[in-house]
Amino acid sequence: MSKEIAFIFPGQGSQIIGMGKDFYEKSLIAKDIFKKASERLNIDMQSLMFEENEDLNETEFAQPAILLVSVIAFKLFQENIKITPKFALGHSLGEITSLISVGALDMYDALDLVRERGLLMKKACEDKNAGMMVVIGLDDEKAKAVCEEARKNGKQIWAANYNSDGQIVVAGTKDDLNEYADKFKEAGAKRAILLAMSVASHCPLLKSAQNPLKEKLEIFIKDEFSAPIISNVNARAYIGKKEAVDLLEKQLVSPVLYKQSISEQKIDAFIEFGGSVLKGLNKRLNEAPTYSITDMATLEETLKITR
Repeated sequence: MSKEIAFIFPGQGSQIIGMGKDFYEKSLIAKDIFKKASERLNIDMQSLMFEENEDLNETEFAQPAILLVSVIAFKLFQENIKITPKFALGHSLGEITSLISVGALDMYDALDLVRERGLLMKKACEDKNAGMMVVIGLDDEKAKAVCEEARKNGKQIWAANYNSDGQIVVAGTKDDLNEYADKFKEAGAKRAILLAMSVASHCPLLKSAQNPLKEKLEIFIKDEFSAPIISNVNARAYIGKKEAVDLLEKQLVSPVLYKQSISEQKIDAFIEFGGSVLKGLNKRLNEAPTYSITDMATLEETLKITR
């Protein structure tokens, strides 16, 4: 494989019962990371991720669980082959995970950080009946126009994630989102589906979480970047603590420019750690292949390709 590899990391919404179980059962490294993560967070991560429960879909539990699986996939990959990426990026939460891959964040500090991020997001959305909706088959400008019309009419709806052509996620209050589902369809959307989320990410409803998160980012992020990170906020590269802190604070209330971050990249391959959602999006965004590592079998497949 060519040398120009990018590392990518999934965000919230990719959580599922059983995630990481194959790593845990077949790798002593994974077992040790699970043990230390459980101790650091004072959460039984095995029970949370392997047994049926409602907690895994709550943002303060989902975020550390997703990060944990991504980190394990990354660590197992790096144990076998050392690659410095051309750049790294993630989708929302995944941008924080990407900092681990370039040496700017300790993985156990990151677990603390994203647990706190989840709690802050939950608190910011309390009593707001917040939610998110995926809009399929509508171009970005038309989707934005519907959001702008909604806000002119006193509704709380914002574009939150630009995932790919014809797929945008909007955030706001569930009542307003449900009321405007038909408006998106009238504008040309094929579907407008409310997601199973109790927070409204990447919109002004999270404004109260910004300063507390910034304080945590200042504590944990290091000024030690082995490669640049592509920001969700502006789709541009940064390489330093100050920019990381400023941009990750803004990320809470700014739309995720994932499509814009991927589509123009000149790269030979992407490796997604801990999920396969981004692989699906990338097929529509960039000709370069994406290899996803979600278990030991896909780890071995990716290692064969990259050796």
